[in-house]
Amino acid sequence: MIGISKLYCGTVEPSDALRYGRQSGLLPSHLLQFSADKKPVVVWNATRRCNLKCIHCYAHAKDQPSPDELSTEEGKLLLDDLARFGTPVVLFSGGEPLMRPDLVELADYAVGKGMRAVISTNGTLITPEVAQSLKAVGLSYVGISLDGLEAVNDRFRGVKGAFRMAMEGIEACQRAGIKVGLRFTMNRFNAGEIPSVFDLLERQEIPRVCFYHLVYAGRGSKLIEEDLSHEETRNAVDLIMDRTRDLHLRGQPKEVLTVDNHADGPYVYLRLLKEASSRAPEVLELLKMNEGNSSGRGIGCVSWDGAVHADQFWRHYSFGNVRQRPFSQIWSDLSNELMMKLKDKKSHVKGRCALCRWLDVCGGNFRVRSEAATGDLWAPDPACYLTDEEIGLAAGR
Repeated sequence: MIGISKLYCGTVEPSDALRYGRQSGLLPSHLLQFSADKKPVVVWNATRRCNLKCIHCYAHAKDQPSPDELSTEEGKLLLDDLARFGTPVVLFSGGEPLMRPDLVELADYAVGKGMRAVISTNGTLITPEVAQSLKAVGLSYVGISLDGLEAVNDRFRGVKGAFRMAMEGIEACQRAGIKVGLRFTMNRFNAGEIPSVFDLLERQEIPRVCFYHLVYAGRGSKLIEEDLSHEETRNAVDLIMDRTRDLHLRGQPKEVLTVDNHADGPYVYLRLLKEASSRAPEVLELLKMNEGNSSGRGIGCVSWDGAVHADQFWRHYSFGNVRQRPFSQIWSDLSNELMMKLKDKKSHVKGRCALCRWLDVCGGNFRVRSEAATGDLWAPDPACYLTDEEIGLAAGR
């Protein structure tokens, strides 16, 4: 996760994180990515069931019950363990998490244990009553997935009217006083919608947006050929920076992040150098605190059936199941070779990743994307769009 507004527009300084000792349990949510201990944010895919049919769903979600879902009591045991382990945030996801009738109860329980509870949702089920219930239990944030304006979004979501219902969900959250933001997955079908998304942020007074790079997992694995080229990715990230700065300069700042391609960090820094920005050294310090990709370390995932994964895209590999062992034990067990290596990816990446001058701030980028594209978990991430010159390799090497 790369904070474009934090880095490029200077809304965060290294001293902000240092003031809290860079400890996950003390840091405000907007500074968690700069923690030193990297206590894992846990994505709990609490259900596989979903009312939409998104073509890029990493969970292969379906509109049918999953009999192997963790029960309410099993979910509370999971939350008990996460709280003891020091997990700062639990992100309820799916499928569509609001299709679990006990979602509000579970969010309430997580908050009561001292964790921040957030949900990732398609927004179509957020009625005014649901929004009020989420507000009442202290939910910190609602991230609503949109992949463009109405025509493009509804094509991606596979259900006509999904955009309209999501907008109603956004408005319900706003009226209830819940912080709400957008989630947008970039690819060739919708990159042209990025300006419209920024227009929507401004028009609807939405304070936050996350632009996700495509990860080749679940149904998204069928979209490899529709991923942005390196040049298209650079253009998209430049556009995101330009529009973020424009809002900032006009006194309408938004929290803008890019997710799932940590080459974005060095790219922001290199652009600041080209612009002779005095903030470049501070940005590099923040990127070193961030440490890049944190799958298997600073972010983890529990599936609807209790399986533990390195992140929400690693469904093909489980480290164990919380029905047999607590998450905290599974996460800390370095006798598992993959878990051990993910805790120190930089020692195991190959090729240009191993020689890259930005390895300390990128962390080797997305291993699951490398595996999907090449069959080799430790091969260079094909979505890295930095040139050999930019990463410190001789031309043509």
